[in-house]
Amino acid sequence: MPKKSADGQSLPPTPVEETPWPRIVRELADDLATDAIARERAGKSPTDEVSRLREAGLLALLTPTRPAGRGSDWRTACAVVRETAAADSSMGELLARHYALAWSTRFFGSADTAERHEARIAEEHWLLGGSIDVPAGSPTDLTLAPTGTGYLLGGRRSFTAGVTVADRLILGATCTKTGDLLLVLVDPADPGVLVEAASERIGQRLAGAGSVDFDNVPVSSADHVLCALPRDEHTTSPFTALAPLALRLLLAHVALGLTEGALTEARDISRTAPPVPTATTMGGAYAERPSDDPYLLLAYGELAIGSHTAATVVEHATQALADAVALGPELSVDHHADVAVLVSAAEAVTGRTAVHTTTRLLELTADMDDLDGRTGLDRFWRNARVLTAQTPSSHRLRDIGDHFLNGARAPFTARA
Repeated sequence: MPKKSADGQSLPPTPVEETPWPRIVRELADDLATDAIARERAGKSPTDEVSRLREAGLLALLTPTRPAGRGSDWRTACAVVRETAAADSSMGELLARHYALAWSTRFFGSADTAERHEARIAEEHWLLGGSIDVPAGSPTDLTLAPTGTGYLLGGRRSFTAGVTVADRLILGATCTKTGDLLLVLVDPADPGVLVEAASERIGQRLAGAGSVDFDNVPVSSADHVLCALPRDEHTTSPFTALAPLALRLLLAHVALGLTEGALTEARDISRTAPPVPTATTMGGAYAERPSDDPYLLLAYGELAIGSHTAATVVEHATQALADAVALGPELSVDHHADVAVLVSAAEAVTGRTAVHTTTRLLELTADMDDLDGRTGLDRFWRNARVLTAQTPSSHRLRDIGDHFLNGARAPFTARA
């Protein structure tokens, strides 16, 4: 029955929040921002941070909606990564890679495998680490030696995020007998798994990076082998080839969020800084406040435009990827090529914008900060450098140019 007012008139229905995720991630980001500087400087394993992600329910966000869960879609996942990265880019990267791994069985495996895999993620609140980055047609540095009931996993790999705090590792490895590339699920608590944290990183220090040794780790064919990976581009479908694009786009959202977070913090510093001498005033007199400096206003205007431009490019690519994912197996080769170009553009623009913005912000706040790092803005610059070093923009620009000039398509691989 509709509600009635005191005079008997019908009242409009009470607004119902369509999804709780915007509110949840906003509260989480505010929480992460309160101690971001202290946590980053301590550089400890992000156990506490992962607990915050788990308590917020964000680890199961990409699992399908069902009575027992509150799954969401790729656009929402990207928005969550972006806002989280604005407060803590290490947590943004950790979430981005987790989401890409959570969907790996949808890109590579069967619907039944994906459903079982995602159900366990949602029910047990797993954080996933590892990588599906397997060079097409080439052996990996992880091997699977066949046994009677499965395999023994051996080798060593380095990972940029998640492995020091992961509940499960998802890895690509090569069968020593058949040469097949298999995607396997490994419990890092197994005695044969030795994780070594990357403790000397200059940036993204809380992302849980490290190296992992696998010493004859049992891998059951029934429980731990998720699916086979394509050997080369000839055995890769357009839909499967979305897997590396999804990860690359998520990491572009990390770079964009980092840029926006740096601009917000620098703006607050510039607004509240005490008066300083400036060459833009007569005789070097004191300006009423640093934000009165017209050159500072010009610089912030340029940086804000750069951030808005990057956001527009990223949002365009995000919609294109979401549409492609919705097509599933019906995705065409040409459609995939269009998405690949948009994702490359998003990477190139956000990478350059993140490095340029964080560098300029250090220059603009140098007098206010006395270069002693009190404000913590240096972490944005260091994080941007480490994050963008993983995918140089020159590679993406070359791909975009080849597509524009020659109509070339990016090769289908499982490699990001």
